[in-house]
Amino acid sequence: MLLATGLSAAKPPNIILIISDDQAWGDYSFMGHEAIQTPNIDRLAKQSRLFKRGYVPTSLCCPSLASIITGLYPHQTKITGNEPPIPPDGKRSAEYQRRVQECVSFIDTVPTLPRLLAKRGYVSHQSGKWWQGHYSRGGFTHGMTHGDPKRRGRHGDEGLKIGREGMQPIFDFITDAGDKPFFVWYAPFLPHTPHNPPKRLFDKYTKKTESKFIARYWAMCEWFDETC
Repeated sequence: MLLATGLSAAKPPNIILIISDDQAWGDYSFMGHEAIQTPNIDRLAKQSRLFKRGYVPTSLCCPSLASIITGLYPHQTKITGNEPPIPPDGKRSAEYQRRVQECVSFIDTVPTLPRLLAKRGYVSHQSGKWWQGHYSRGGFTHGMTHGDPKRRGRHGDEGLKIGREGMQPIFDFITDAGDKPFFVWYAPFLPHTPHNPPKRLFDKYTKKTESKFIARYWAMCEWFDETC
């Protein structure tokens, strides 16, 4: 996870929160990995305050992201897994949907990072992984995830296109923000499976390892870096 800011003495800094998905903490070249190349993130790391030791109490997507956006521990958010317990009637049952919405609804009333920044005049944009329903429920003014269960919205839906299919939604948001300070939540589905990197990157990393499985993952890490 990286936090990049644009500083100016005249106005609050712009903030971009970059969150990779299923990437080991050492799988960056600036962290000493001998094969993976991440030049863009390396440059950000050199220009930033860098914390090399971080810990997560619940190493799953949903509880981790909930803690990042709220500053609360999983025992406080009551989110300790990606999904609530599945009732006997299965995931299509009304009871399961009720449990999902119970997990989602906590975000409606807590002081999230976008809400706190909004008090200081910030506009905000959500993209990528997001388990808490529609982006506005977390206090974002703009975003990609609709979270509509009737459209099978869960864990990011339309937001998961970011990175893999380009960065235009974020570019458009920054342009539209104009002179307002902005906060960008960039949490792409990268380098998470499916490991389907561009062929040019896969070919590059097959020369660095005999394992095609590992080569695909390494290539995904560089693909993520190219979006940053």
